[in-house]
Amino acid sequence: MYDVILLSLAESSGAAGGACGSACGGCDSAEKETCETPRVPVLKCADALTEAGARVETVVASSDAEIDAVIARFDAEARTDGLAWPDADSKLRLIVATATDGQLRAVMRRLVRRYAPPPSKRPADLADNRTVPDLPPVAILPLDPGNNADLAAQLGLPRDPAEVAAAVLAGKVRRLDLLRNDGGSVTVDGALVGGVDESGRAVPWRGRVEVDDAVLSDGSEGIIACAIGNAGAYAEFDGLRLLADGDPTDGRVEVAVAVPVVVKQRFKKPRVRVEVRRARGRAVSVLPRDGELQFLDDGVGGSMNRKRSWWTEPGAWAVYAA
Repeated sequence: MYDVILLSLAESSGAAGGACGSACGGCDSAEKETCETPRVPVLKCADALTEAGARVETVVASSDAEIDAVIARFDAEARTDGLAWPDADSKLRLIVATATDGQLRAVMRRLVRRYAPPPSKRPADLADNRTVPDLPPVAILPLDPGNNADLAAQLGLPRDPAEVAAAVLAGKVRRLDLLRNDGGSVTVDGALVGGVDESGRAVPWRGRVEVDDAVLSDGSEGIIACAIGNAGAYAEFDGLRLLADGDPTDGRVEVAVAVPVVVKQRFKKPRVRVEVRRARGRAVSVLPRDGELQFLDDGVGGSMNRKRSWWTEPGAWAVYAA
């Protein structure tokens, strides 16, 4: 029977970094006790695992260091090249309880940080199309059972705690693509580039958007939105279909930009229509033309004022599926 770690992030931790200040240093004692208490679905999942004979440990992480301590337990035996490497035959299994996809991203980012070798030490046994080895599989335990738009729902993964426990013990794994970016983070679902005003309306911006050798915008025209899809997040924006078919197993990133285009009409006033341009490829880059540009990445807000690139790591991570 397997040992299972049930990992969740403290409620006050913040999905972007997975840290609650410095080990909940910003909380008073009562708040700290609350954020370190496992949620009900976590307890139900732990009970189901225990009843099945598994040895279960629940961890509520409130800092990156606490997430790292869990991840380190999945290391293989020491290598001659000194690299940390995941154990492909580990008898330890990991469940990540997530209130948002951003929290899942926080854990995946720490996995990549531990196991991605520096370019100067790239080993011969790493696939040519990857910068990380096969990461340890994770089970996703959604803490919002009614959410039908998160990554677990898109992948058709179990949401009931007992069903998640059964999937982990059954051991059926689905390998999925992962996006890395040159800002040091990862994307499990998708990113939306572009901001909105106080009324929620898109604010046009200019930038050069390239997918491999295809140029979706050269930076001279206004863009309403740019969707970067690993799976199906941000497939629609303000009722407009952006991504055609997010597939996290095809080894490619799907990108779409929405651009207002003026259409001249004979004997009528010109009208504006929105043109959606799409492309798929190995990598995408966005170069802002007018200073700081807002974006959402797996639901976590950020900004950039220089070129940002995302690229695909085919089959780099995996989930336990029913």
